[in-house]
Amino acid sequence: MGTLYLVATPIGNLEDITLRALRVLKEVRWVASEDTRHTGQLLRHYGIAARQVSFHEHNKRERLHRLLRALDEGDVALVSDAGTPALSDPGFELVKAALAAGHQVSPIPGASAPVAALIASGLPTDAFLYLGYLPRQAAERRRLIASVSREPRTLVLFEVPHRLRAALTDLIGELGGGRPAAVCRELTKLHEEIRRGTLESLADHFAREAPRGEITLVVAGAQEGARWGEAQVRAVLRRRRASGESPTKASRGVAEESGWPRREVYRLALEGRKQA
Repeated sequence: MGTLYLVATPIGNLEDITLRALRVLKEVRWVASEDTRHTGQLLRHYGIAARQVSFHEHNKRERLHRLLRALDEGDVALVSDAGTPALSDPGFELVKAALAAGHQVSPIPGASAPVAALIASGLPTDAFLYLGYLPRQAAERRRLIASVSREPRTLVLFEVPHRLRAALTDLIGELGGGRPAAVCRELTKLHEEIRRGTLESLADHFAREAPRGEITLVVAGAQEGARWGEAQVRAVLRRRRASGESPTKASRGVAEESGWPRREVYRLALEGRKQA
């Protein structure tokens, strides 16, 4: 009975791999790779002549049985395109099937984009909630964000470049623009960037500059007692409106100060205008 090794590989810089990971990749009978071409570059860089088999979202059903048979004959290493396998990829299903078949499953720890982003974000690291990729559909994305709006733990999530602006808009709408956050791009790579600020300031930045590369978002959790009561929100809105600010500008400012989602503040601003 073979062992399934879960081997963490670099998320960018090829030097971010452990000696143990390299040894295991040399010794196993097969390396199950999300993308054999991508993993092949890593193996060639370190002179490893391993036999690869592809295992990804589109062939996982047919490859599960093949990999279980391979485990009956010897050890198999599972790797993802980057970082720790079985996090937000189909590797979880292979782990579950291997355990059900009686095989040992052993982690070979190393690089992890969520952890790397978290520790560099400047946000609390004592407890965090990993959300994986945000849903593609706007309504589902907003529902998920709303469900964690009162979550006190730091939030860690993935997003793709062409949806980052929409994601930041929805985060502001559900969490408020004043929530501290960090956008971590291309971690460990040549053009690594970690931009810290409020959700509002990050949205403003990426409205001007097109986001590129692999992105991990880290968002501060809700602070107990930081959110104003409705009476206070209405009172500050009235003062801002009386000073001549538009409903949009007043709502943005109050949302940043109060911790309320901007959409809720804007609704109250419109109600106040109707009553005036």
